[in-house]
Amino acid sequence: MAPAEVLSGKTVSAQVRDRLKQQVAEMKEIFPGFAPGLAILQVGNRDDSNLYINMKLKAAAEIGISANHIKLPNTATEADVLKCIASLNGDPAVHGFIVQLPLDSDKPINTEKITNAVAPEKDVDGLSSINAGKLSRGDLGDCFIPCTPKGCMELIRQTGVQVAGKRAVVVGRSKIVGAPMHDLLLWNHATVTTCHSKTSTLAEEVGKADILVVAAGKAEMVKGEWIKPGAIVIDCGINHVPDSTKASGKRVVGDVAYSTAKEKASYITPVPGGVGPMTVAMLMQSTVESAHRFLEKFQPGKWNIQYNQLTLKKPVPSDIEISQSCIPKPIDQLAREVGLLPGELELYGQTKAKVHLSTLKRLKNQPDGKYVVVTGITPTPLGEGKSTTTVGLVQALGAHLHQNVFACVRQPSQGPTFGIKGGAAGGGYCQVVPMDEFNLHLTGDIHAITAANNLVAAAIDARMFHELTQTDQALYNRLVPSVNGVRKFSDIQIRRLQKLGINKTDPMALTKEEVNLFARLDIDPATITWQRVIDTNDRFLRKITIGQSPTEKGFSRMAQFDITVSSEIMAVLALADGLDDMKKRLGRMVVASSKRGEPVTTDDLGVTGALAVLMKDAIKPNLMQTLEGTPVFVHAGPFANIAHGNSSVLADKIALKLVGKAGFVVTEAGFGADIGMEKFFNIKCRYSGLRPHVVVLVATVRALKMHGGGPAVTAGVPLPKEYMEENLQLLARGCSNLKKQIQNAQIFGVPVVVAVNAFKTDTKAELALVVQLAKEAGAFDAVECTHWAEGGKGAVALAQAVQRASQAPSNFRFLYNVELPVIDKIRLIAQQIYGASDIELLPEAREKVALYTKQGFGNLPICMAKTHLSLSHDPELKGAPTGFILPIRDIRASVGAGFLYPLVGTMSTMPGLPTRPCFYDIDLDPVSGEVNGLF
Repeated sequence: MAPAEVLSGKTVSAQVRDRLKQQVAEMKEIFPGFAPGLAILQVGNRDDSNLYINMKLKAAAEIGISANHIKLPNTATEADVLKCIASLNGDPAVHGFIVQLPLDSDKPINTEKITNAVAPEKDVDGLSSINAGKLSRGDLGDCFIPCTPKGCMELIRQTGVQVAGKRAVVVGRSKIVGAPMHDLLLWNHATVTTCHSKTSTLAEEVGKADILVVAAGKAEMVKGEWIKPGAIVIDCGINHVPDSTKASGKRVVGDVAYSTAKEKASYITPVPGGVGPMTVAMLMQSTVESAHRFLEKFQPGKWNIQYNQLTLKKPVPSDIEISQSCIPKPIDQLAREVGLLPGELELYGQTKAKVHLSTLKRLKNQPDGKYVVVTGITPTPLGEGKSTTTVGLVQALGAHLHQNVFACVRQPSQGPTFGIKGGAAGGGYCQVVPMDEFNLHLTGDIHAITAANNLVAAAIDARMFHELTQTDQALYNRLVPSVNGVRKFSDIQIRRLQKLGINKTDPMALTKEEVNLFARLDIDPATITWQRVIDTNDRFLRKITIGQSPTEKGFSRMAQFDITVSSEIMAVLALADGLDDMKKRLGRMVVASSKRGEPVTTDDLGVTGALAVLMKDAIKPNLMQTLEGTPVFVHAGPFANIAHGNSSVLADKIALKLVGKAGFVVTEAGFGADIGMEKFFNIKCRYSGLRPHVVVLVATVRALKMHGGGPAVTAGVPLPKEYMEENLQLLARGCSNLKKQIQNAQIFGVPVVVAVNAFKTDTKAELALVVQLAKEAGAFDAVECTHWAEGGKGAVALAQAVQRASQAPSNFRFLYNVELPVIDKIRLIAQQIYGASDIELLPEAREKVALYTKQGFGNLPICMAKTHLSLSHDPELKGAPTGFILPIRDIRASVGAGFLYPLVGTMSTMPGLPTRPCFYDIDLDPVSGEVNGLF
């Protein structure tokens, strides 16, 4: 018979690499910025290992695989190797991961323990027990196969001979080649015999093989005369035998006597150049396969989410009863459902977790979803239900219309929770759950802000005290102390020197004048705008005297406490675009002016780095869920009057990537459209660069009746009949507020959908009138909603209207250019959004305009601090007042957050407790551990 056809591994592996190169190119085209990732972990510095690794790195680069070689010294311990493996297991950029064997360490290391530590889904060498077990069971589509057997199988396929029904013999039973080769042939339907060193009839068994794979590790052990005529022979052996004709004195041979075997076989692999080149090619193929599996499993926008079914009750139970009757999904399950990776999650128990900012980096090339903001008419004590509508809308879009959707909401302050407002998780069958965890500590973000804020306050007073009680030189010596005979500026002190124009780094080189300039902030106590904070409603902290202890040597001053959510650090958290941006904003915060009229910042105080450390976890958004199992980001909770009243930019950005191009992100703006929505557009969207698609404006019949002149309401007293009976005339007058807020949204060029949040006392005629007048005022649509009693089902019509509106043109624009003078920006907001005829700046406000313009802050956006209870400055003026003069009492700067906030009238930043606070009803069941009475 004719000599065997040579199966060239070099030729086949080149074909495989070309095919993989094309696949990777297609993958990168579909998923811009993505590349399959291979990590190679080496311990020690063996020459043969270095050679093999270089071959793998070269092949990866040729194909387009991002390969990373991690090299540990030969002093590495088993614990060191395991720690490195754990890190690579959790790295989403690594899809394939191999440990180069043997491990060249002078410490004892259990190789099997190491190979089994590699995550099975990344074990492209196929050496872990889990992959071996799956292969032995025939789960070929759900495991990785060791590269040498996989390469052998590819060579067999190249012959065109069907494996099924053939008799196969494998010589060798190693875990790396022989045993998996047996399983691979078996599950490709061959009848397989495995032979080894103890097989007494080896020649006889070999002679029966249609397919022969030899991996015995013994030079030319299998003789040509043993081989069945026409057999396929795959030789995995690499052995060195003496050869005086070679310069090295030896040559490489396989486990099969090639010269005689090729005369009997139909196909045969040479050594070298047969199986060897295939091993590296199969490693690359497994890495690309792993990347495909990763994309299939974690494809952005491809959700496989399980929704919770509501069991509706009538009458609707209390919010806490509904919340506690719901069994939330484990939060790590929800995270997987929406495409978050395990390494991107930081669990806080079973129902909440923080999400790492690395998620945004991973998804940076993915398109954003549709961006929806929920706002309302001017609030009344009767409530409009913005939070409830936000949750109802996402439950409708997700659980009922099967759209990818995220809610992004603010974290509530504990002060009002225990004071008069109660919880803020939504209500009825539209809640974020568990509502007790949502309303209380959550993951500690507000506590972190409290700590950071009060560190700044302590630094201010301590610095003033030390400057007042020490000479320049004594102060300088303590600020830049000698440690082990060496004096050195810290990084933050170098920044201060640069700010002062002192280009020196040697502490001994400063002149007396420079020492004075550097060491003394010279804070003017009358200009301090930074206050201490606490997350409790405490009216007796509104004005205090500090420094009364004898140790402060009589340096006392008047001060105050604000509630934590009013801290500028909260506003910074909400507007930061990442850790670096947050740190820069924290450093820019202005706390006072010097006696020379220059701004004093937290960076000048030297506290920026410490603030960033305190806030490093708070910057990660918190993941929770709604009653119906849709995802929610709860992050940041700035005041909507002295700050911008919106949840974080980072939460919105991550959510927009996760939902995918066709999905929705629904966020909520505080108070009415004239406050929260205006700031959402002019401040949040300006800094985030995000552009909204739809405004949802929430209104209720009874709140509109109050705007129409309805009587005042008192807590604990039954509602007047005007709110319980049909009154179309009163309602029509009140719709003037609705019309004005619709117009306010239209100023920004965004379609408006009005959500009429229905109550059982509303009549059909009243609801129809609101819908009619809203559409006449220019709303894209107006929809009656019953989500409080029915959950997402009651907001399906609203969700469908939002879907339609999101397809309409959105010609978003800002109200003003930040380069305009401060007064002009304030006037534009007052006239176009509030309906004022003009503004009046009181003397203190005029001084601040001049000061902030001089200090370089005049081009910041404006964040108006006014009452939320009226479009005007007078909370008693309901409806849509016009022709009034808006008084500007003062202007303050949140330079770190990035805005100026004019004060319209008196603005309280520390709520007080009422006669009967909510805490009377809040209790803990010591047996079940359940919280009762939150709302």
